[in-house]
Amino acid sequence: MEIKIINRSGNPLPTYQTPLSAGMDICAHLQAPVTLAPFERALIPTGLLIELPPGYEAQIRPRSGLALKYGISIVNAPGTIDADFRGEIQVLLINLGNQPFTVQNGDRIAQMVVARHERITWRVVEELSSTERGAGGYGSTGI
Repeated sequence: MEIKIINRSGNPLPTYQTPLSAGMDICAHLQAPVTLAPFERALIPTGLLIELPPGYEAQIRPRSGLALKYGISIVNAPGTIDADFRGEIQVLLINLGNQPFTVQNGDRIAQMVVARHERITWRVVEELSSTERGAGGYGSTGI
């Protein structure tokens, strides 16, 4: 699939790091470093604008290495970029760690997964089919 992209950052385009990666790493586009104190959040620009085809979304997800090593995540993970959005992709990072974390221009801050999605219509009914699980929710399947 080919997707139109504008790169105003000077950083590399989103890139798959391995042949079977689902997500492409995306980089920060900053004029100056941004330091996140513990539990602080900031909207980090990427300098990227994309044009997705109808029926697709781009999901912005945390990078596992940043989460493990520093506690860096995304507040609204996964963030969704809709096919009709034409603005700059920005990533809402949060520092869940206990030390300040500095984001530099060009740092790989998140990953993007492009996925197909369906549009639905609702059919209002009085009851749903039964299943073995039923209404069992959080913790209902054990440890």
